[in-house]
Amino acid sequence: MTEGSLHNAARATLRTSKGDLIYYRLGHLEEAGLARLSRLPFTIRVLLENALRNVDGYLVTEDDIATVAGWDAHSPPSRAFPFMPARVLMQDFTGVPAVVDLAAMRSAIDRHGGDPKKVNPLVPIDLVIDHSVQVDYFGDATAFSRNVEREFQRNRERYMLLRWAQKAFENVRVVPPGTGIVHQVNLEYLASVIAVRQTKEGLVALPDTLIGTDSHTTMINGLSVLGWGVGGIEAEAVLLGQPYYMQLPQVIGFKLKGALREGVTATDLVLTITQMLRKKGVVEKFVEFYGPDLSNLSLPDRATLANMSPEYGATCAFFPIDEITLEYLRGTGRDSPQVELVEQYAKAQGLFRTADTPEPEYSDTVELDMSTVEPSLAGPRRPQDRVALGDVRTGFYTAFKEQISAKGQDKNDISLGRLESEGGNPDPQKESVKEPHSKPAEVELNGQRIKLGHGAVVVAAITSCTNTSNPSVMIGAGLLAQKAVELGLACKPWVKTSMAPGSQVVTEYLKMAGLTPYLESLGFHTVGYGCTTCIGNSGPLPEPVSKAINDHDLIAAAVLSGNRNFEGRIHPEVRANYLASPMLVVAYALAGTVDIDLTEEPLTHDKESKPVYLKDIWPSQKEIGDTIATSLNPEMFKARYSHVFDGPEEWRKLPVPEGTLYQWDSDSTYIQEPPFFQGISMDVQKPKDIRGARVLVMLGDSITTDHISPAGSIPANRPAGQHLISRGVQPRDFNTYGARRGNHEVMIRGTFGNVRLRNRLTPDKEGDWTIYLPDNQLSSIFDASMKYKEGGIPTIVIAGKEYGSGSSRDWAAKGPSLLGVKAVLAEGFERIHRSNLVGMGILPLQFKSGESAQALGLSGRESFDITGLEDGLRPGQDVQVRAIKEDGGEITFNVTLRIDTPVEVEYYRQGGVLQTVIRRMLEG
Repeated sequence: MTEGSLHNAARATLRTSKGDLIYYRLGHLEEAGLARLSRLPFTIRVLLENALRNVDGYLVTEDDIATVAGWDAHSPPSRAFPFMPARVLMQDFTGVPAVVDLAAMRSAIDRHGGDPKKVNPLVPIDLVIDHSVQVDYFGDATAFSRNVEREFQRNRERYMLLRWAQKAFENVRVVPPGTGIVHQVNLEYLASVIAVRQTKEGLVALPDTLIGTDSHTTMINGLSVLGWGVGGIEAEAVLLGQPYYMQLPQVIGFKLKGALREGVTATDLVLTITQMLRKKGVVEKFVEFYGPDLSNLSLPDRATLANMSPEYGATCAFFPIDEITLEYLRGTGRDSPQVELVEQYAKAQGLFRTADTPEPEYSDTVELDMSTVEPSLAGPRRPQDRVALGDVRTGFYTAFKEQISAKGQDKNDISLGRLESEGGNPDPQKESVKEPHSKPAEVELNGQRIKLGHGAVVVAAITSCTNTSNPSVMIGAGLLAQKAVELGLACKPWVKTSMAPGSQVVTEYLKMAGLTPYLESLGFHTVGYGCTTCIGNSGPLPEPVSKAINDHDLIAAAVLSGNRNFEGRIHPEVRANYLASPMLVVAYALAGTVDIDLTEEPLTHDKESKPVYLKDIWPSQKEIGDTIATSLNPEMFKARYSHVFDGPEEWRKLPVPEGTLYQWDSDSTYIQEPPFFQGISMDVQKPKDIRGARVLVMLGDSITTDHISPAGSIPANRPAGQHLISRGVQPRDFNTYGARRGNHEVMIRGTFGNVRLRNRLTPDKEGDWTIYLPDNQLSSIFDASMKYKEGGIPTIVIAGKEYGSGSSRDWAAKGPSLLGVKAVLAEGFERIHRSNLVGMGILPLQFKSGESAQALGLSGRESFDITGLEDGLRPGQDVQVRAIKEDGGEITFNVTLRIDTPVEVEYYRQGGVLQTVIRRMLEG
């Protein structure tokens, strides 16, 4: 069989209302005896079509088709598979550094005498600006306009860069600020489910697949579009024509049975599933939902479940195309020919699910009866730490018992935050509370004397794509607010309330339902259309609240409808962070504390001092459904997205830089040419053994990319803040680490800069501290790394399980690379971060099962030799590590090289993914 014969033989014509379209028929592979489609999970069928359509004998071969067609549920082939996604999705925090890298690659090729225009996206990019708006202003009708004004003041340089990219590169679409959250815009507008592309063979119909530079790209799997988050480094390689190389995954089937009970939301369901699957262990695996009862879940509910797949560790969480998919496409204003195409294509390719569809063969299965799900939150530190609504108080007390005691308070004086206003209503439950209370902090706020204790909810935010894509919980929050206002209730004055809708359509249907005035009466005014609090853009707390927290070492709380609650992420002064539905966000803003059992105790009291319970204001499923039916229609989506690329006046007025090459400004504190490609040569050096390395940081389990490369506020007294001050930037204008990702000078100084980082070399300090070991000197991590580099001493990182979980943050690999880190020794890696480390030339090394730094007796003060690299690298090989103790003793052990594919070996050998691409361009 000649190369391409399968491709040609599978070519067929689909007659549609859009005209005759070419497609590559999966049924041909079954007829040829290469595949049994009904046994393959739907996700594997999509990958199989991808190989069949893209085979060219070079990047994709017929061996690749055979590899996917022969997928085995229990032992997937170890051979790397080249996936060619149809498009790439970016948001601005990851998009800006990607554009900076592309611009720097153009500059590097120009310096070598090559054609800089060779650096141009070959795969379409959609970049949605949604991560830059901050909640500086809240609680009144001017909040939105004032936050937008500050956003453009802060981000003018970054936005001009993106305007330049729009003009300088082909295949780039930019959705301007103020439109919505990237994943919701993708769900409501950008995604086609089945795409049509012009090729040299004609118009071709194909599944809409994508990779994204945000880990929550997975949300689109709820709309039956296969996609997941990758690092910006990998995305840039794909944009430039490289496949995304992956090992075919195990696929976990998740069978959903029954339906949710009254009073239970999709948020409660996803937090339950997150806990289940994190415990199961699904890192680097696909999850695919199946079973007849999938039809009991609306598409926004499905999107909520798919969104959170990074939190349970899966690569993606997929729902096959079915009638619910088609119904959503119609409901969001997609035209009839497109909906018909989706149905025709999916049925022709065996990609359409019905209640009678045979169950595929899965690597393993999980099952959940949805009727058993109970109201829940997750926290106070991780998304997988689900806690039943009635157990929040106990969970808070348990989580922070040691910290509170360590602050010098006796156990019998611990206050868990019974909050009250002077002269306010008595709490009849107060005397029966089991935990003892200390004297709370008294502050004056808006003319009121208030008392704050541990557990005070100081941030209540309806934010992030997780829930703001779901009308059931957004309408639910509005109805709950309506009932509260009608009873005369108000949010506690110390709570910073905000609402950042996922798209402008949310504003429209809340307004149509008549619910906006009630939300605003409680302080939930729209503050912007973006990720805001969930990405750490929560803005400052009112000064008296901030002072009380810091002066009295209070353990304050945030309740948000987001998907991430890692330490130091939401707000540097808030230690307890809980994920919840928008309805519970409003409820906790009314209560003002997490030191409460909302299933038993009054939420608050009305004007007549009568207790009001959560059940008194909780809307029924019928109320929610009826309201959605009368307030949401396809015309809203058509109207809002008809001018989606125009943007506000501030965007349209921005000057657009000209030229093929970006003109770097040495005075800029936002955009600088990164050093990754400066001085690049065509000579590739053999990998060298690492000798005499010292430990820069030694970390525990569940270290996230937020710990490694924070996205939130920049402290003025740490290296990144000091650098900005030295460049004439005042702290008020620091913006965030996320917004400064186009400037490596800031980002390298912020690496490992999370205020809650705990380095075992400095057990008595939190934050970016380490010991410079040659002198046993306490130092910032940045300063120590620079000393190591000056002395020619390589450094390593040692960590525990789940290293690099969280957001797909390329600077979590770029930063350590620039600090001089040569290897990371961990008990386990999260998928995206492991790949990013390889992409930046850092060795990911995994301890053998049952071994760890503690088990081996490593203190972190040893000198390390990592050998066997010079003999040639093989995926997954053993590598020997020798640790030389301070007293001269030695510990020798083997670790597994987590370079997983031959392609990754080549990337590491070349010094990184993009270095490989540049050399190929210069050679070609």
